[in-house]
Amino acid sequence: MGTTQLETVPEPKYWHLKTVLSEALDSEFSVGEILPNERELAARFGVARATLRQALEQLELEGRLQRRRGVGTTVAPPRVGVAVGTEQHAWPGAAGDAWQPVDCALDVPPASVADALGTGRDEPVHTVRRSRVSHGQPVAAELLYIPASSVPELSAIDAPSGPARARAVLRELQRLELDGQERAVELGSARADDAKELDRLPGAPVLVVTTRFTAGSCIAALSVATYRADTCRLTFGDSGGVEIHHGPERQAS
Repeated sequence: MGTTQLETVPEPKYWHLKTVLSEALDSEFSVGEILPNERELAARFGVARATLRQALEQLELEGRLQRRRGVGTTVAPPRVGVAVGTEQHAWPGAAGDAWQPVDCALDVPPASVADALGTGRDEPVHTVRRSRVSHGQPVAAELLYIPASSVPELSAIDAPSGPARARAVLRELQRLELDGQERAVELGSARADDAKELDRLPGAPVLVVTTRFTAGSCIAALSVATYRADTCRLTFGDSGGVEIHHGPERQAS
């Protein structure tokens, strides 16, 4: 990393430093690489450590950096695309699905979920937990609620519990003919259980993507996926192929 000194600028010093650091991340560091310590960075750029911390915190909020426990500050991987367009028309677990099954249980869902599914509020449904990982780091966690009526041929003997049970439920779900899906996205705050799974602090910003899958004019499954807001980007339309590259030469491909 260079030794460029910061000159007097009309914007806050930490904001200008953030720009300089961002350009250095593009040209001198690779994904997962650990940054020098704060003392060394502050000396190289001729700023106070408080100014440096402000710049680093802003880059972390923008998803350029990650603070990893026991490791330090590392360069974050590219953001994961969250498709909210119309190109995806497949059941969860179909070929090309990036999610990994974690567990499955027969539980009574939250009242709002039961109402959305049209099941009784005391009626248990299959609750599949899945996770999504990018570059070895967790970026999303999902709860997939599936009524027993959507998977009537499921055998508890073949897959009693765990990931195997989750895969069995998803296989049975794919026997249905998918009529369509509706997806909604909102900004939220990580709850304690989500924060633990995503390696974030409770209250950290997240994107909550809710998807309703319909078959035979009924809601056959409901997905509530929680994405780390600092590692994800939304893609709209049928292509979702626009990429914005960081650095002085910003271009779309």
